[in-house]
Amino acid sequence: MTKTVRELIHDPISLAIKSVDATPDDIATAHDLRDTLAAHSDECVGMAANMIGGHVRIIVFDDGGKYTVMYNPTIIRSDGAYRTSESCLSLPGGPRPVKRYGTIRVRYQTEDFKTRTRVCTGFTAQIIQHEIDHTNGILI
Repeated sequence: MTKTVRELIHDPISLAIKSVDATPDDIATAHDLRDTLAAHSDECVGMAANMIGGHVRIIVFDDGGKYTVMYNPTIIRSDGAYRTSESCLSLPGGPRPVKRYGTIRVRYQTEDFKTRTRVCTGFTAQIIQHEIDHTNGILI
């Protein structure tokens, strides 16, 4: 399979557009997103489809050394609020303050569009929250 690394979007107006639900027709976007994240692995641990111009609810993140794709992720529970700062590959200008949660429960669809829930903690939870914000048009 050919790898496709897409150009990153830096336009805050485009990034602020709320994404629509992904369907099986969006699998190619997910593959491009994974390839693009892999190409930026030295500076990035997660991406949302709108970062490469796809306004669909797909995120990909480094999940302990492998890439996990989530279609239509939604946080259904969060606990342990804390303040931190984050940077974003799409938004230059350095770290910005954000509120995150130490533990989240996320509902999503797998690559074969089966619905799952997963509890995530720590840095993985933080990455997922950042990328879900992207799908909701929220910029840090």
